[in-house]
Amino acid sequence: MNHLESAFKGKNSFWRYVVMLAGVLVASNTIGAIPLFIAYAVKSANNPEVIGKIAANPSDISVLGFDPNIGLLLMLIPFVAGIAAFVLLIKPLNGRSFKQTINGTNSIRWKRFFISGIVWAILSGLYLIIYLGIDPANFTLNNKSITLLYLTIISIIFIPFQAGFEEVLFRGYLMQGFAVLARNRWFPLVTTSVFFGLLHAFNPEVKDFGFITMMPQYLLFGFVFGITSILDDGIEVAMGAHTANNIFLCIFVTNSSSALQTSALYVQKNVFPWIEFSGLLLASVIFIIVLKLIFRWKTISCLWDKIYKNEETLQTA
Repeated sequence: MNHLESAFKGKNSFWRYVVMLAGVLVASNTIGAIPLFIAYAVKSANNPEVIGKIAANPSDISVLGFDPNIGLLLMLIPFVAGIAAFVLLIKPLNGRSFKQTINGTNSIRWKRFFISGIVWAILSGLYLIIYLGIDPANFTLNNKSITLLYLTIISIIFIPFQAGFEEVLFRGYLMQGFAVLARNRWFPLVTTSVFFGLLHAFNPEVKDFGFITMMPQYLLFGFVFGITSILDDGIEVAMGAHTANNIFLCIFVTNSSSALQTSALYVQKNVFPWIEFSGLLLASVIFIIVLKLIFRWKTISCLWDKIYKNEETLQTA
């Protein structure tokens, strides 16, 4: 096992993790937000009424009147800055390489990333096809123009940065940090899954459907990605599934409450969160079983294994 154990070879004082989190958040919300700030300034100069609309809802980029594809691009650029900041800070702050955050070694297993993404995309496609067959009136064909091709290109290029940033931060960096603290696997799994869920508490879905209704979905995503990271001894599988999930939603189906407002192929008129949760739960179980067979993972009981490491390798400075 390498992924969680590799954190013992680095520097793990609490302040280092605080500085890292602050660093990537500052980078994403300043440097990464420069294009969005410029867009706000230009639109506000041409139309002063935009200022009031922005003040009422700063996250609603649609008030700027941009094409949805441009709006999506402006939303995703901050994640590029965030992951770039992480790559620059991980070595001086924690004495580990970026690749060690991925799986504890000096190489990234891209095959696992792509296999995971393909499996998740197939499951998502089957779910959408079944849903369309059961309740076709709940979906409207929204976009079959050339802009769908542009959306696909933007999603394939930039969504991996967004999903990768979240996975590197939660299933990579923080899971390793909590492993050093707790010396087991279940505690990092639980804590990072809860934090992952809470991070998404500000999503528009929560505003529309409520915290209690939406949080189970976010927690389930966190636990599935966390479990696969432990079983596969690295986060490539989680990165692949997370990337495929978000690309699929960007391109194929959106709704008025979605955090990813795109000119997708279909618009879902009515969202039923608990039905969505049930479908996600079933897809997640199938996903883990399929990948367990493909990658020949150990049984899930390894989640309760303790982490043993020679104390001499642990640096806390």
